[in-house]
Amino acid sequence: MKAVVMAGGEGTRLRPMTANQPKPLLPVVNKPIMEHVLRLLKRHGFTETVVTVQFLAALVRNYFGDGEEIGMALSYATEEMPLGTAGSVKNAQDALRDDRFLVISGDALTDIDLTDMVRFHRENGALVTIGLKRVPNPLEFGIIIVDDDGRIQRFLEKPTWGQVFSDTVNTGIYVMEPEVLDHVAAGESVDWSGDVFPKLLAEGAPLYGYVAEGYWEDVGTHESYLKAQADMLSGKIRAELDGFEMSPGVWVGEGAEVDPEATLKGPLYIGDYAKVEAGAELREFTVLGSNVVVKEGAFLHRAIVHDNVFVGPLTNLRGCVVGKNTDIMSAARIEEGAIIGDECVIEAEAYISSEVKVYPFKTIEAGAVVNTSVIWESRGQRTLFGPRGVSGLVNVEITPELAVRLASAYATTLKKGANVTASRDASRAARTLKRAVQSALTASAINVQDLEACPVPVARYETAREDCSGGIVIRTTPGDPQGVDILFLDENGADLSQTAQRKLERVFSRQEYRRAFPGEIAELTYPARVFESYARDLQRCIDLRGVREAELKIVIDCAGGTGSLVLPQLLGRIGVEVLTVNNRLDEVSPTETLAERMRDLQRLGDLVSSSRAAFGVRFDTVAERISLVNENGELISDDRGLLVVLDLVAAERRGGRVALPVTTTRVAEQVCRFHGVQVEWTSTSQDVLTKATTADDIIFAGDGRGGFVIPEFSPTVDGVAAFLRLLGLIARTRLTLSQIDQRIPEAHLLKRSVPTPWAAKGSVMRHVVEAAGDRPIDTTDGVRVIEDDASWVLVLPDPAEAVTHLWAEGAGRDTAQALLETWAGVVEAAGS
Repeated sequence: MKAVVMAGGEGTRLRPMTANQPKPLLPVVNKPIMEHVLRLLKRHGFTETVVTVQFLAALVRNYFGDGEEIGMALSYATEEMPLGTAGSVKNAQDALRDDRFLVISGDALTDIDLTDMVRFHRENGALVTIGLKRVPNPLEFGIIIVDDDGRIQRFLEKPTWGQVFSDTVNTGIYVMEPEVLDHVAAGESVDWSGDVFPKLLAEGAPLYGYVAEGYWEDVGTHESYLKAQADMLSGKIRAELDGFEMSPGVWVGEGAEVDPEATLKGPLYIGDYAKVEAGAELREFTVLGSNVVVKEGAFLHRAIVHDNVFVGPLTNLRGCVVGKNTDIMSAARIEEGAIIGDECVIEAEAYISSEVKVYPFKTIEAGAVVNTSVIWESRGQRTLFGPRGVSGLVNVEITPELAVRLASAYATTLKKGANVTASRDASRAARTLKRAVQSALTASAINVQDLEACPVPVARYETAREDCSGGIVIRTTPGDPQGVDILFLDENGADLSQTAQRKLERVFSRQEYRRAFPGEIAELTYPARVFESYARDLQRCIDLRGVREAELKIVIDCAGGTGSLVLPQLLGRIGVEVLTVNNRLDEVSPTETLAERMRDLQRLGDLVSSSRAAFGVRFDTVAERISLVNENGELISDDRGLLVVLDLVAAERRGGRVALPVTTTRVAEQVCRFHGVQVEWTSTSQDVLTKATTADDIIFAGDGRGGFVIPEFSPTVDGVAAFLRLLGLIARTRLTLSQIDQRIPEAHLLKRSVPTPWAAKGSVMRHVVEAAGDRPIDTTDGVRVIEDDASWVLVLPDPAEAVTHLWAEGAGRDTAQALLETWAGVVEAAGS
């Protein structure tokens, strides 16, 4: 039985370590990752192996040759272009004959029992057996659920937290029958998990999952690379370490010289012919490559130092990686998470800050303090995008420097010469950051249309209307005057999709930004009559029949936000009597706390009741969302407001579909069914809701947080359009908001958030699925468990915080509360 080792990956997330060598050759305790894989194969009797290569293929072939040195017979299948995980194996088909074979990644560290996995495959008569492992964070892997017999039921590649239904992931280790290659097209890029396996599963083919014991680590990030070294030194993985154990946990290679006056605290590894002088201190999880010299007074802790590196006296290296043939001179300091590429020179007393990446062949001058990566100036973050774009504290987490780097990454994802809109709210912080963003965009050959202070719906509309490739909006974080959100828009004015966000994050983390040549510096322009165009098109698209005849009186609160720039000229044209408050731009208080919001809503209610108005509307500070007050001056909650507007729309249209997030009460389904309208349930992600509204038969959408989508005008959330649509509906129906509210059944929907460590989130979702038993589940977003009486609970991990959210709905409040308590207990137990 032959094995196939896939060794064609570039390892882009590991740059600069992989800037000039393929990922399988990265050393883990002084042996390439792929060598550890080959030795594992040999231990389990695989002596004939085909290696698939593509990126820097010659380096892999030159290092391993024909495999004689490690007692194996190696052959190579070279890809002229990337063929994907399945395409690369198909490319090696001639070398595999017609026998069963094993596929394994050449850049993942493991000691999984391959012999037992082959036995499992054979005994189950499987076409494909996939090696599975339970991991704390399944986001970067394909997650899989198997039944009690090991047969695969469901899988999903690289999910979001809302899609996680297990912590059991695909390791990329497969046992396959030869006929599986008949399902792979030759010469094309084909992926096992994305293309082949879903098709086979749909056809009912016997696909099995082998949940492996033992160690497995996908060495795909700098953090996992350091972890793999520490795990091997700690004995967590069964692997061969060359050399001898000089003292417990201290391994020394052939010909190494260690002065007795040096301090060694294992576990650590000193490579062949390395030299450690007196007074040097090597602490836990340090690895020295071959021919490394460590001078007196140097301090290394969790430092990974590749071959032929000079570490000068009084240097300090902590939690960093230093590439081969690099010189680190006297008293230099390299901090946690820093990566130094091959053949660099770090001169005396230079300081390399945490997370800085220095690419190969660079020189850092003596005494320099380096806080950003050399050449490509950025740093990686664990979670770049949150529910409101990129968010953080002004001038602490979100600085002008970070804004420049974010805008540069965004620009790099677009074509040179593309047009992008830039806009902001009324705050001074947003104005400052927008200037930084504009500089970065034009310096990257992206033309900028500056909309200045502008409601977010207008910015979205202008981005979609003009020949723009996207837009950037900067606004104060709702409820937090110290915070700021940077929103990135696509060509339709919608939030970037998950795929586009990941693309931007990859550019941002790799720190490879495009810069324009001097003659390519782009233009900054100021479009004219933006608000007038928006108001004109809005009136043309929204049905306002009957508004003038109804002679309505309305009270509007602009909240001191950018809505005040467009609402007055719009309201003057539609024939209603309007009392407007807070109709100004407030630079000092661009947002409000919850207490301030409730106070202003109470004042709005007082004005509505005292003036005998039909209803009141309060816009948020960027005119995206609205809050409603009925004719009695009573606040209508956001979730109830969604039902009221939904009822009005459905009653008038009498057909079509509405898009709602899965967190919405199922009373919405009753309302729609009564009027002959169907519901399409979506995930809670704003971009998914937006995408759903582009379908021709979608007549309405809402997010339950005061955000409404009016598809006849725009597929994005728009508070101004929602207000005009509501105005027309109220005028024609001749009913008050309280009358409409009273005819809608009461909902009993409760919510709770349970603290959950990041490392436990995948395990929590697996336990939820297991606890559901035979009850129906829905995995549109998170896991929704449906009880026999139609009550339900939704468990959804937060994508940005260490919490898990739960929603429970029942026929009564007590039923919902009991359901919430039960499942909160499941989540707490699984996360502890």
